[in-house]
Amino acid sequence: MAIAREQIESIVSEVLTQLTGAAQTSSAAPAPAAGDWGIFDELDDAVAAAKAAQKKIGTIAMRNKIVDIIRRAARNNARHLSEMAVEETGMGNVEDKIAKTLLVADRTPGTEVVSAEAITGDNGFTMIENAPWGVIASVTPSTNPGSTVINNGISMIAAGNSVVFAPHPAAKRITQEAIKIINKAVVAETGIANLLVAVKEPSIDAAKRLFTYEGINLLVVTGGEAVVEAARKTTNKRLMAAGAGNPPVVVDETADIARAAESIYIGASFDNNLICADEKEIIAVDSIADQLKAEMKKVGAYELTLEQANTIAQTVILDYGTDKARANPKWVGRDAKKIAAIAGITVPDTCKLLIVDAGRDSDYVFATVEQMMPLVPVLRAHNFEEALQWALKLERGLSHTAGLHSTNVYNMEAMARATDTSLFVKNGPHVAGLGAGGEGWTSMTISTPTGEGVTNAATFTRKRRCCLVDCFRIV
Repeated sequence: MAIAREQIESIVSEVLTQLTGAAQTSSAAPAPAAGDWGIFDELDDAVAAAKAAQKKIGTIAMRNKIVDIIRRAARNNARHLSEMAVEETGMGNVEDKIAKTLLVADRTPGTEVVSAEAITGDNGFTMIENAPWGVIASVTPSTNPGSTVINNGISMIAAGNSVVFAPHPAAKRITQEAIKIINKAVVAETGIANLLVAVKEPSIDAAKRLFTYEGINLLVVTGGEAVVEAARKTTNKRLMAAGAGNPPVVVDETADIARAAESIYIGASFDNNLICADEKEIIAVDSIADQLKAEMKKVGAYELTLEQANTIAQTVILDYGTDKARANPKWVGRDAKKIAAIAGITVPDTCKLLIVDAGRDSDYVFATVEQMMPLVPVLRAHNFEEALQWALKLERGLSHTAGLHSTNVYNMEAMARATDTSLFVKNGPHVAGLGAGGEGWTSMTISTPTGEGVTNAATFTRKRRCCLVDCFRIV
């Protein structure tokens, strides 16, 4: 049966309205309380301000402009934000944080990855659009605070959203500073305020309120296992979670050993091993393990004795020697030199990574605990097959990241299939899987527990379908 002309005109009008981004609500929202460049005393005021701001970025042109502003603001303030992050948290190092800030500024995709889809056939025309969620709640970590704000800010705004951040209390000042810098830059060029907001005093209670806040329908959590589990148990929202990882890297007998050594040194030492995708334990086939260690020492690594490493472990690992062993937050992301000093060892200022030969002990504490420190154990497997089994054991089914140095394509395929991780990196540092020396885009939110993987703007959209029956097909 033919559809009435009035119905067709109504549908066409709806399509055109979506394409131009011109849809507006008939009644204006109440004006939110004024904040300090996005920082508010009360959560209700922060959310209200973000809702008002989100209504002003309906066009792709405006989102593109804002993304460009954020990129420039991040580049211009990279050193300031990096120095502030190290000063406040004590974690990482300034130069690597600058590199990380520039990486997310330059390689986080914008609106170009958010594309509509059109389907035509005998029964007409259907369009699938990427709609914003509105206001997104984003829980951010202490390990990568400024870079996560920049990365999430670009991705979520490119998708048409505004963001309420819940910073880790240990990184409050740096997170708020990043929000303020971006808001000031955006207001100066567009007049739009409060696209990114947060409360002045972050707390666990404030974060939990966001988990169930009415009107916020998407919760994005970037953090460890505890905060992800809390979100799972509490939230009634759509949840995207970037959780913990304990990434193994395997080196087999066919690898370019010098290249593997340099790659692992770069990756495992980057920002003092704070990125969850960084190499956390090395599993080398025994026949090349000594050569690998020698090459790693050539590029700057310092080898601890097992006794020295165990002395360090008693300080940097809480509940050492028990099944509750975990990283001591006071030592996460500290410099290799400071960690070595625990055992009375002086290493050169240029040393960024400590290694220890743990032999065949696949239960060694620095291998089983995601310690996020520049101290990485070397385990000796008889062959690739055993190395792969150890890698699966130590990765603990987190499905986050794994790596392999090899020229054997069969080993590459076998490990890629078996680990089933969001990131699998071959013959390079793990950070290459995040666009730092490898192809692909960058993200600080790798959503492994909920399956989105390396996120970008398209991740933070809702799919909407608009169907026009019997019309608009032109062939």
